Amino acid sequence: MSAADFGQFVLTIAALLAAVHGLGYLAERLKQPRIVGEILAGILLGPFVLKLLSPAGYSHLFGFSASANTALGFLYQLGLILLMFCSGAETRRLLAKENRKQTIWLITVADIGSFVFVLALGYFGLIPLDRLTGPLGRPSATLLIVAIAVSVTSIPVISRIFWDLGIMRTRFVSLMLGYAVLEDIALWVALAFATALAKSGPATGRHLGATVLSHVITTFIYMAVAMIFMPSILRWIGKRRWNLLGEASPVGYIIFILMAYCAIAAVMDVNLQFAALLAGYGVVGGIKGTERERVAIPVDAIAKVSFGVFVPIYFGLVGYKLVFGRQFSWAVLLVFLFASSAIALATKGLAGRLGGFKGLDLMNISMTANARGGPGIVLASICYSAGLINAAFYTALVITAVLTSQACGAWLRWVLGKGLPLLSSNPEETWPLPTEPAVGTSPVPEELAA
Repeated sequence: MSAADFGQFVLTIAALLAAVHGLGYLAERLKQPRIVGEILAGILLGPFVLKLLSPAGYSHLFGFSASANTALGFLYQLGLILLMFCSGAETRRLLAKENRKQTIWLITVADIGSFVFVLALGYFGLIPLDRLTGPLGRPSATLLIVAIAVSVTSIPVISRIFWDLGIMRTRFVSLMLGYAVLEDIALWVALAFATALAKSGPATGRHLGATVLSHVITTFIYMAVAMIFMPSILRWIGKRRWNLLGEASPVGYIIFILMAYCAIAAVMDVNLQFAALLAGYGVVGGIKGTERERVAIPVDAIAKVSFGVFVPIYFGLVGYKLVFGRQFSWAVLLVFLFASSAIALATKGLAGRLGGFKGLDLMNISMTANARGGPGIVLASICYSAGLINAAFYTALVITAVLTSQACGAWLRWVLGKGLPLLSSNPEETWPLPTEPAVGTSPVPEELAA
């Protein structure tokens, strides 16, 4: 990269940072998720707004060399990995005993039920998969992606909503976050299956089955080791005197762990974003007492830099990649938005009813579980970059993720504004959830919005 290319690249990054933080701040002032402003910033700087209004300005910002374009792609991937790492660092002590029955109902009825229902719709030809599949995808893989997109719940977005509403220490939050953690792990495995199915190319029969089975088994092995053994191993290593990297730079040591997780995942052909999520869990999972404070400082530093620089750039580039030209389809967007929300609300409401909730509780659970936010956008980004879905479906996934997150925040704010409990059987103000503060100075980093 020449000095001129680097200068133009730096200007682009500066423009992106100014735009995403400026519009993200305005979105927060309007009581909207920060990602709404960040994605809007990318849209305004992209080919469907800035290029039309000022072709010269657009060319000056994004018309750089291939090497600079590669560097921008690296920042995009780095922001995504850091987002998943920080989300994983927030997932601990969520499955309280009081919630286990309800969590099981939500996982089995809400997720498995909606997943199977979508697969049945596709099997009987009721989903036009040919209008959603990308150039490198397969209809069967696309069907799995649709099923995942209907079921996914955003841990980071609902965490931010809960924190803004001041309800982090409630049973409702414990229930929803505990369910979301288990759900997202299962859906990441399903995404690994879909990716393997697409990578199998023209393979059929026994060879196809062996390829997909091998990939899924590898992912399960990686997940089991990362969740069961690695937290204890990392805690043990962290206490050893010979851990010079941890002594010299705690931040550098944790970033090393993240990169090691991702490097091993790449060798095993496991999804890197899933690996980053497990890395965050491995670093923080199960830590208590004074040891938590030792880990909290470097993790909080990483989170602040991530959500101050790299994650906003990622969401800005998500908006930049949205397609509103000839490839955009209002039909795909509207049908997916309303059909997927109807399926999600119905199955999650049924699961809540079987779990013993009723009335307003069911609506609160359903609206919250339907907030797809960050994971919905991550799912869209991964599948679109891999060529598994087309531009129209990618745009529909991102917009749906944003709108369902907005709906969740608005609904919960309305319920609390009316003085109503989120779970009537356990009013939030009297339920003593023994949660510990999350890593850092707050349950969610100050900049977290997705």
